[in-house]
Amino acid sequence: MANKTLGLDQNLYQYIQGVSLREVEVLQQLRKETQRHPMAIMQIAPEQGQFMALLVQLMGAKKTLDIGVFTGYSALVIALALPADGQVIACDIDEKTTKIAQEFWEKAGVSHKIDLCLAPALESLDKLIAEGQNNTFDFAFIDADKSNYDNYYEKALWLVKPGGLIAVDNVLWGEKVADVEIQDNRTKKIRKFNEKLYQDPRISLSLLPIADGLTLALKK
Repeated sequence: MANKTLGLDQNLYQYIQGVSLREVEVLQQLRKETQRHPMAIMQIAPEQGQFMALLVQLMGAKKTLDIGVFTGYSALVIALALPADGQVIACDIDEKTTKIAQEFWEKAGVSHKIDLCLAPALESLDKLIAEGQNNTFDFAFIDADKSNYDNYYEKALWLVKPGGLIAVDNVLWGEKVADVEIQDNRTKKIRKFNEKLYQDPRISLSLLPIADGLTLALKK
């Protein structure tokens, strides 16, 4: 996990932020609030959030999924980029961290755009599929428990429309995926997931070395 882009020294990282990051005040406040949490490293990097918001705007997206909310930064940055009638379906199980998320969504004036599903994400995704919402989402962001990445991806492929985009976080896993001597379960699962997407003919693929690695999968 990383809440800044891997492999950059501090001077270069600060320069990149200084000439490109346009983070509105409410997002800055949310990052500062999240720093108090013992798992603050789980929050996405601000440059990653800005990049995803740009993608959503380029696509003209209106309906999006956020699988793994934590304190709500990814859902908030996307909601801010969506049009007035845009919607984020946000999936998480943690009442405490999502309470922080909801406070900041309200503060930013976008809470009406975000529907929080407090349940295991696979159950929430299955419910959306059962409701006939297949092929209706423009964008999905996966940043939840790594053991279920493959399952989340498969559900997202059902829900995202052709030409829609699935973004997957932490695919470099703190650089561990490139070290063959590291063989813990989560690292092996992310390696396997990356290899699967590389071979998947249902998508067009790009893995970007931003933050902790961001995979973009365009559904054909």
